[in-house]
Amino acid sequence: MREVIDFLISHPVISTLVLIFGAIGLVEFWAFRIRPLFIPKVEIDSVVDELIARHGPRAEEIAYINEDRAWRYSDTFEQGKWRRVRRELWRRYEAGEWE
Repeated sequence: MREVIDFLISHPVISTLVLIFGAIGLVEFWAFRIRPLFIPKVEIDSVVDELIARHGPRAEEIAYINEDRAWRYSDTFEQGKWRRVRRELWRRYEAGEWE
């Protein structure tokens, strides 16, 4: 372990890059995995109900399209939100609540 610390001290550029990429990774993890969990379930349910009413059996495909669009525009929070919507659609499908 001491060798790693000595290496990082003697190469400050590498240490800086590791810290920058680590910080970016934490921010992206927060925006994609953690922050969407704070969206109330009622809001997710209303989006799911609207998708089912409007698109029927294509609801999951539409949710996937929206998730992909968020990914393409680098909107990590929206991507996480649509991932939650797709999981709820899948849960309802597995429970037999819609086709």
